[in-house]
Amino acid sequence: YTKMATVSLGFNIDSPRWDQSTFVGRLKHFLNITDPRTVLVPEEELDRAKALVEGCRAGLVPPGSSQEQLLYAKKLYDSAFHPDSGEKMNFIGRMSFQVPGGMAITGCMLQFYRTVPAVVFWQWVNQSFNAFVNYTNRNAASPISLRQIGVAYVTATGAALATAVGLNLYTKRAPPLLARWVPFAAVAAANCVNIPMMRQQEIINGITVTDDNNNELGRSRRAAVKGIAQVVLSRITMAAPGMIILPIIMERLEKFTFMQRIRVLHGPLQVLLCGGFLLFMVPAACALFPQRCSLALADLEVELRDSIVAKHGDKVPYVYFNKGL
Repeated sequence: YTKMATVSLGFNIDSPRWDQSTFVGRLKHFLNITDPRTVLVPEEELDRAKALVEGCRAGLVPPGSSQEQLLYAKKLYDSAFHPDSGEKMNFIGRMSFQVPGGMAITGCMLQFYRTVPAVVFWQWVNQSFNAFVNYTNRNAASPISLRQIGVAYVTATGAALATAVGLNLYTKRAPPLLARWVPFAAVAAANCVNIPMMRQQEIINGITVTDDNNNELGRSRRAAVKGIAQVVLSRITMAAPGMIILPIIMERLEKFTFMQRIRVLHGPLQVLLCGGFLLFMVPAACALFPQRCSLALADLEVELRDSIVAKHGDKVPYVYFNKGL
């Protein structure tokens, strides 16, 4: 980068390539940045991508760089660096790792659901994975202590285990398909606990809200609640098709003689099928709601609303914030 020069590229590297006000536009965006292949990109290349993106923001790029190179650098940057802090995320917590990580864990949860020890082990593994993901994708402006992380982890794991073990025992005499749906019930219950607990500081202290031009206006607890609720719904939606439809498929397939002869392959088969579901559902679930979430001024806390009105009058009808993923 010693030969950097100011150039006019005619585009803003931070401008979304697709319309983020529509589901289809957001889906294309997240298909791009949740591409599981980006997990395999070396750390050095990620760092070069970050340098290129930051250089482009300053109007400086290496001579001869093409627009395609800049867009690919932005793809790598968005997949590996936190949108608030700009810090590199641990690879386990990146959304681009949701397909390989999620397919392995979900496939095993769906395969090993019959015994209590297996249920306990795989629910624990899943909640450990979720803890990494939730911490990594929190709103970075709201720090959380190690003690709070520990409480969130233990609480969510306890909720998942209580739901899974309780339903597992309850469905012993129920139709086999109901027992296969127990892991999804546990995952949904845990998400309702894990995400709010992991991001409790946002609910307690509020998160930073801005106007349409990214000027900070204050901190809002109601914005935090809205953002976290949307993330919970997105995560449950992400898991739902694979964990609801796949058990139906396996229940029917296992009645065939050829499937009964290859029981050892049932686990790997479920892992691969989970991967197929997640390949689409990860970006689709992330795209359910805009990442840059909005909240009407009238829905803010009275004190914050009055403060904004006193400073800006009626020029700020909505406030904006990063809801996390």
